[in-house]
Amino acid sequence: MDFWSTIWDAIWWFFTIFVFVAYLIALFSIISDLFRDRELSGVYKAIWLLFLIFLPFLTALVYLIFRGRGMGDRAERQAREAKATADDYIRTVAGGPASEIAQAKQLLDSGTISEAEFQSLKQSALDGSR
Repeated sequence: MDFWSTIWDAIWWFFTIFVFVAYLIALFSIISDLFRDRELSGVYKAIWLLFLIFLPFLTALVYLIFRGRGMGDRAERQAREAKATADDYIRTVAGGPASEIAQAKQLLDSGTISEAEFQSLKQSALDGSR
């Protein structure tokens, strides 16, 4: 075996592995998109999965051609929803001293606590922020 034949064999193996990994990534993206799509009925999802099992390359190509734009839209919508959920959670958890004082003020206004207790809660909230 000469030198160039060995190099071309290595390049061919790298290319083959690259194509296989790219196909797997596309396949998993398609399957996750199928389950993410709320508008597609279960029967159609099952049909797409059957075709992905028995005619994988052709079905993946057809899916990407006809439903590729929707894949991007659904992924973007899911990312927006996840970000909004995380932002809402952060807002509720990270209230800080102003939130504690506002809650204490609501308790004072409703008559649940006295003015002295309100001042105590206010001071502890301010001391905790330092």
